[in-house]
Amino acid sequence: MGHMAEKLQEFQALVGSLQKEYPKEIGGFLSFMKAAESGTALSAKQKEVISVALSVAAQCEWCIAFHVSAAASLGASKGEVVEAGFVAAVMHGGPAVTYLKPLMDAVNEFIPTPSVVAPTSR
Repeated sequence: MGHMAEKLQEFQALVGSLQKEYPKEIGGFLSFMKAAESGTALSAKQKEVISVALSVAAQCEWCIAFHVSAAASLGASKGEVVEAGFVAAVMHGGPAVTYLKPLMDAVNEFIPTPSVVAPTSR
């Protein structure tokens, strides 16, 4: 298991623990999150790519793992996710650039690189 997959598991375990110990508090947050993401103007994939950028700007490795994994499951490409990271760096500056490292780790773990097929000679 890769480092970012471990971060994702840590986050999922935290949420599970909070649901048992603090159901009202985490339930309120999860309910708000669901409501905030329920609009129809943006696709679910677009929202996750935006969340990737915000995760980089927020400098949150767990958020990066969660949102890159979610974006990948919705069909986001490596290019879309990495570009979102660069936009975050533009808006947030140098500290966000350092968080392109965990972003690239998550991209490499969760988004397969398309194989390049060599052209056949005729």
